[in-house]
Amino acid sequence: MSIEKLQPADKGAVGVYMPYYQGPKRAVLPLAISLYQQGSLEGHRRIEGGESIPFVATWFVSKLPSELTRCRLQFDGNAELSYEVMMANSEFINYLIEVIMNFKRSRLTDFSQGFYRKLLRIDE
Repeated sequence: MSIEKLQPADKGAVGVYMPYYQGPKRAVLPLAISLYQQGSLEGHRRIEGGESIPFVATWFVSKLPSELTRCRLQFDGNAELSYEVMMANSEFINYLIEVIMNFKRSRLTDFSQGFYRKLLRIDE
């Protein structure tokens, strides 16, 4: 399902996560939780000066913000280009909020630079 067709998650699911976000992110939270509940996302990683690379992200869905989720990204349908990262659900949903906000601005489905830094363990 595309981001354009997302329906907001129910108030019960959103309420559990509300304390973790402030400002404009709270307005996007119902859509981000709806996306999270789908367990996957297809998009394209934009490469400056080159062609975008398609990816599929998948993750395990749970209901609690403090539980860990494992997100796996596979680029270009190639198993050798697969990466995994573990983080708290509340942190991952923050990245999904950024995906939706970026989509609204640019019409591109892609994670933020911060997500890729975490995925590739650049700051560790």
